[in-house]
Amino acid sequence: MKPEIGSDPRIIVALDVPTRSQAEALVEQLGDAISFYKIGLQLLATDGMAMARDLKGRGRQVFADWKLHDIGATVEKAAAAIAATGACDFLTVHAEPQVLASAVKGVAGSGVKVLGVTVLTSLSGQDLGEIGYGLGVEQLVERRIRQAQAAGADGVIASPHEAALARKIGGADFLVVTPGVRPAGSAMDDQARAATPADAISAGASHLVVGRPITAASDPRAAALAIAEEISGL
Repeated sequence: MKPEIGSDPRIIVALDVPTRSQAEALVEQLGDAISFYKIGLQLLATDGMAMARDLKGRGRQVFADWKLHDIGATVEKAAAAIAATGACDFLTVHAEPQVLASAVKGVAGSGVKVLGVTVLTSLSGQDLGEIGYGLGVEQLVERRIRQAQAAGADGVIASPHEAALARKIGGADFLVVTPGVRPAGSAMDDQARAATPADAISAGASHLVVGRPITAASDPRAAALAIAEEISGL
């Protein structure tokens, strides 16, 4: 059964602001319209971990978008330490086999879901070529989805353009979390591979990460409710 209009757990609001006071103001404005929040590197650098714990204490879900990437032993220990805090539900790591397997081992038994970052939504095929990859976006995303699945990860971060591919490969229970979601008429900002919320869900996304279309809106709560209404029948 799909959730009621309002606090749809498929919508994750990105608290991509520099201070906890700004983040708390957004949470206050959104009220019961949003139950799931993303804390990224910007907020982590100030008071993000403490806020994550507090949000969990208030019954919210937390997506720790920290994109761990290091040698396997370090990633395993970091993932275990993060899981032990009880501060998050989702944790991102870069979708490379050693990193994925180590993170999965680190969070074992904690309930934290490990998500592999496939290809950042700000990157195009041209960008990948400049970095040195010999694969196009879809080919690299497909490889990393399969690597995430093989490592026992719970899902992936993929743009709406690759959501259908991730769902096809991962199956019904695989988490497909899509940033780069922009309601019709919104600016694309730095997203090279974006789509509307309805299109992303229809393609196979399990969750939508939404930042500026909600947080920079004149009425963030109304913007969040509009997205919830857009996807309510999907």
